[in-house]
Amino acid sequence: MTDTPPDRLASHPKSPFYDAALLERGVGVRFKGVEKTNVDEYCVSEGWVRLAVGKAVDRTGAPMTMKLMGPVEVYFRDAPADEA
Repeated sequence: MTDTPPDRLASHPKSPFYDAALLERGVGVRFKGVEKTNVDEYCVSEGWVRLAVGKAVDRTGAPMTMKLMGPVEVYFRDAPADEA
């Protein structure tokens, strides 16, 4: 596996950008310098994140989200010991 997270990743299985193996490995997202734990999808090159809004869901059961623009940094949570 590569040590570079993908440019775009989604946590919803119906998305074409969903990757279960990467999500199991653990991808951390820092948006505008703040660690975010409620990220549903992100795109580094376009500079946006889609965040879950509360516990609200749409009629299909997917979480309601809002898209925020700004600098996005992603990293793997299981970084090798030599990087830390």
